[in-house]
Amino acid sequence: MSDTWLEVTLPVPADKLDGVCDTLTANGMAGLVVEEEGDFLRFLEQNRQYWDYVDEGLAQRMKGASRVKFYVPDNEDGQKQLRQYLTGLEEYEPQTVSLREEDWATSWQKYYQPIPVGKRIYIVPDWMRGEPVSDGRSPLYLNPGLTFGTGSHPTTQLCLELLEEVLRPGDRVLDLGCGSGILAIAALILGASRAVGVDIDPKAADVAFENAALNGIGPDRLSVCAGDVLTDKKLAARLGPGQNRVVLANIVADVIIPLSAKAGEFLTTGGVFLASGVIDGRQDEVRAALEANGFAVTGHLERKGWHAFRAEPGQQGQYAV
Repeated sequence: MSDTWLEVTLPVPADKLDGVCDTLTANGMAGLVVEEEGDFLRFLEQNRQYWDYVDEGLAQRMKGASRVKFYVPDNEDGQKQLRQYLTGLEEYEPQTVSLREEDWATSWQKYYQPIPVGKRIYIVPDWMRGEPVSDGRSPLYLNPGLTFGTGSHPTTQLCLELLEEVLRPGDRVLDLGCGSGILAIAALILGASRAVGVDIDPKAADVAFENAALNGIGPDRLSVCAGDVLTDKKLAARLGPGQNRVVLANIVADVIIPLSAKAGEFLTTGGVFLASGVIDGRQDEVRAALEANGFAVTGHLERKGWHAFRAEPGQQGQYAV
């Protein structure tokens, strides 16, 4: 673990902001902080009592401006990650600042706020535990990290909304590409009896178990293992073929397409496959792959250029737009 981090800032024109965020996410950076002109103006207004005057020149320079921030370890591995994340964004000049571990924690925390998702989930950073939770919602506590999901990205939110629609009390859930464990943990909070998470990154298990513990969930209800179900037959055999009523995959189109040929093996009769992380332009390919592998698409959500599907094997469903 690095003792220092690089805070990377990309100044981006406001009309290019969504595209830059989508590219960074597609390149693997899940934890983004977005600063826009409105954020700056609200900061000035909320802190006006501390200023003798407002720097109108600064306000003018911020007009229409926006910035995207993210963090990588300040070491050789971090530099490799940075080059990967910036692929396709060479026109933007990154600004970097080195932060100590404790400075990074403070910098990250000030941007992370509770997030209501769907009708029942309320994602809360653990350092805000104890603050009021909206009526009718269940808190899901997370300790946000650099590499794994925090619930702020549309793909995670879309998958959570579909999960809320289809989950029944006592269901068994399989989360393929579990990352921080947020989807598996949400399933257990919503009433699943047991969840299993799988990720190709061996570090995912530690992160997922840490987040599960924050929610009072132990290994008797959540298990996490590392590996690739597409290539590891022994792993696939351990994941409960035919025993999961819900299978989740919040990954990318290039993984979901081959996974659509495998997901049905893990489902019970009447099970549901939820696939999210599909960037705009790839949704028809994913739908075609699902249907070619015996699924009917019975639900489709879209938000900010990202798509998520609900698919059921052997059903005559309607493709919903």
